[in-house]
Amino acid sequence: MILSNKSIQDALDEKWLKIDPEPAPRVPTENQIECPYQTSAVDLRLGGEILRPKKMAMAIDLSAGGFSALSDAISDRYSFPLDQPFTLKPNDFILGRTLEKVELPLPRPGSGAPCLAARIEGRSSYSRCGLLVHFTAPTIHAGFSGTITLEICNFGPHDIQLEKGSPICQLILEQVHGEPFRNDSQFQGQSSPSGQ
Repeated sequence: MILSNKSIQDALDEKWLKIDPEPAPRVPTENQIECPYQTSAVDLRLGGEILRPKKMAMAIDLSAGGFSALSDAISDRYSFPLDQPFTLKPNDFILGRTLEKVELPLPRPGSGAPCLAARIEGRSSYSRCGLLVHFTAPTIHAGFSGTITLEICNFGPHDIQLEKGSPICQLILEQVHGEPFRNDSQFQGQSSPSGQ
């Protein structure tokens, strides 16, 4: 079951979902401030740190996991401020992250509180320009806490300007059936695109 915008706000109020900073405003306003709550998703913004993989001849073996330890060795890290966009060229691939930290707490057993998981998807305004965001691993598991790493690729014919703080993706929340046991991934608590 996918949560509506009202149910997302209820989940925030009840602390079944935590987003920091919390997206605002909660409803459309007369002065045209864009409301981040779509009917069945909430928009998240691009943080100001990216990793760009180095172009080097090497084979990456992920069979044992541990990408977060490898990412810094094979990538260059960039930070960009609010007033200086990052230009993503055609066919370039980067890892970004959300400005917001998202937490999907596991409910206490027997509490009756819902358990939530999520998916992250791109926004249509960017995708129509050829920008893919988080295109191969959209699942945000129940129990996750951290910023969300975004796999970003420009498949369009033109440069795309990425600005810190721009609404680049949407979080779609779903209720999990049953009570899961804790099984954190290597990316639990991440605050960087590298997963650290």
